[in-house]
Amino acid sequence: MASRTTQAVILSAAVLLGGCGYTSDILWPSLTGDSPAASAQTKAASTTGTPAPGTKVEIPPSAAELAGGSTSAPPTAGGPFGPGEIAPLTPTGTLVGQKVEALHAQLVALNQSVAQHESALRAVRAQTAGDAERYHGTVAAVTTRLQLGTTPGNPVLVGQWNTAQSDLDHLSSDIATMNTLANAVASDAANASYLLGAARVTLGLSGAIDEDHRQLSTIEDETDRIVVSIDRLLTDLNGDVARQTAYVGNERSNLTTLAMAVKNGQLYGVSLTNRAFEASLQPPPGRLVSARPMAERQALVVIRFDRPNVPYQGALYTAVSKALQRQPQAAFDVVAVAAAQGSPAQAALNQAQSRRNADKVVQSLTDMGLPPGRVTVSATTSSEVTTNEVEIYAR
Repeated sequence: MASRTTQAVILSAAVLLGGCGYTSDILWPSLTGDSPAASAQTKAASTTGTPAPGTKVEIPPSAAELAGGSTSAPPTAGGPFGPGEIAPLTPTGTLVGQKVEALHAQLVALNQSVAQHESALRAVRAQTAGDAERYHGTVAAVTTRLQLGTTPGNPVLVGQWNTAQSDLDHLSSDIATMNTLANAVASDAANASYLLGAARVTLGLSGAIDEDHRQLSTIEDETDRIVVSIDRLLTDLNGDVARQTAYVGNERSNLTTLAMAVKNGQLYGVSLTNRAFEASLQPPPGRLVSARPMAERQALVVIRFDRPNVPYQGALYTAVSKALQRQPQAAFDVVAVAAAQGSPAQAALNQAQSRRNADKVVQSLTDMGLPPGRVTVSATTSSEVTTNEVEIYAR
């Protein structure tokens, strides 16, 4: 009898311990990271021999669904209406609801317009990048040939220079496209402002139901989101237009200098105007030359025209560039010095020839990008020189 009682106690304890183990699997998480419920279902399946139920859980219909109501949630960024799209409107049939429908149609049109303008900005940026790459590639080809040495007025380089100028004209067209696009985006901004004002006025009208006000609030929120996109578009466009306009202006000046280099078969550098601008960004180390009388000043460059076609352009460009680096606002005096030798008729011929030489030097400085307003021209005669000269002074 005692042994039977002992067996019953042991059997009861085993049953209780098994139940505690099952309960702990449900209440406490598994150390392996598996779902406790899944572990329990697996154990149950292995015990009964039936497959574990799937993960899909059937939820009975709610009272609202049984009554015919809708339980769909509003669209989100990951919902059926993708980012930047406007959810459709449900008509309410009220007079206020009709105004809401009109505002919603304007909102959809505004959203589409902004999306088109964003796409247009990406397209014009890609076009500008391609035009700039072609331009720099052509200029690099011309510069490389000049650096290695070539003949004056090489027809191949002349053709490449014309191509570079055409590429630069394309960049100017891109700027015009950006300006047109900026005006269109500004029109979007005006439409968004009107839409916000109209939505707020409609909120104050009588005869609306709660759904009308909810939809009006949604229109306001969507319009505010579009306004952020419009502001970003305008900021990007204004920055691009300003940057590209300055870039094209500098490159036109550099292209003029490059044309002179092709003409003479010598490589110079960037336009003197651009070099002066770059130098103005840094504080000058000191004044270049004081405004002393001409006789007491040292000439920056002395060009002796003792033979035809004197190749002075390279030395002139280098000297003037260094002067502008030291004093970005420097101006230059070009003095035609005629040799006072021979008969009066010969002296007159020397003076005329010397003046023509000075005019040629001034034209060279202009072609290099130096503004004409920074150059003054004068003439004199000297018995100390044996050939006509042109002297350039910085002040």
